[in-house]
Amino acid sequence: MCPLALLCLLRVLALSRSSSISERSAVPRAASRSVARMDGDVIIGALFSVHHQPSAEKVAERKCGDVREQYGIQRVEAMFHTLDRINADPHLLPNISLGCEIRDSCWHSSVALEQSIEFIRDSLISIRDDKDGSKWCIDGTPSNHPPPSKKPIAGVIGPGSSSVAIQVQNLLQLFNIPQIAYSATSIDLSDKTLYKYFLRVVPSDTLQARAMLDIVKRYNWTYVSAVHTEGEPSMIITYNPNLVAPEI
Repeated sequence: MCPLALLCLLRVLALSRSSSISERSAVPRAASRSVARMDGDVIIGALFSVHHQPSAEKVAERKCGDVREQYGIQRVEAMFHTLDRINADPHLLPNISLGCEIRDSCWHSSVALEQSIEFIRDSLISIRDDKDGSKWCIDGTPSNHPPPSKKPIAGVIGPGSSSVAIQVQNLLQLFNIPQIAYSATSIDLSDKTLYKYFLRVVPSDTLQARAMLDIVKRYNWTYVSAVHTEGEPSMIITYNPNLVAPEI
């Protein structure tokens, strides 16, 4: 199935779901999202966890929790500041300005996927040139005055969680959209046969485990107690075979 057809199918399913929701008033609608944008010649998408993930009672309507002032807001401001510095330097990207579109992932897969679909919509062309030069909408009807479309997303930064990043990558790679993670450390994301459009700026859990083992060996420690929290990344570090050494 081509990417455009897949997106159309997703929209049909979303419309069908919206219709069923309107008929059943007892089922709440999904919460509206705020988006932070900066105009530019090249637009970079970003998924930051500006809010805490939805509570158990709010998962169905994807209503996120409280604002994360430090983890969330600071990342949004850091991206704006970085782009301002890049655009102000005439030697980095001469005659090219970078913009962004920042969306909230709420550290939850369903919310992140919902926002990723919005990125994909921006990256697809809504009209095409016919052989005779006329304009046509994607539903096949001619249009002399096509609606203005936003600039496509060149790539997506984030999200922070490894499990959420995996699901987002499974969607983005269908449309050839690159993804760069800043804190997703799962070793699974190192498999380029599965995640060929994924990059990250942090080492994987395997490399972190090796660094921990090097520290243990360097100081001749013979006994180590491992403490971990619930979640896939910490479990990988704790039970990684690289941490099993005969002298420990």
